[in-house]
Amino acid sequence: MLRNTENLNEVQTEVFDLLVGFEEEEKLSRKKLASRRALKARRAIEQRFEEKELAAHINECWFGS
Repeated sequence: MLRNTENLNEVQTEVFDLLVGFEEEEKLSRKKLASRRALKARRAIEQRFEEKELAAHINECWFGS
């Protein structure tokens, strides 16, 4: 009977470790996704500022100061 309990505890421990590992992978995956979204948003903002600056320079060249 003791042997069955030991085996069950080993199985329970292994299942628990797998679940914890899965949760950690999920957490890491969500962090990576959030980082990619933040980077994409930041790049879009930078690109908008670059476009506005370029438009201002073009207007200066065409219409003078």
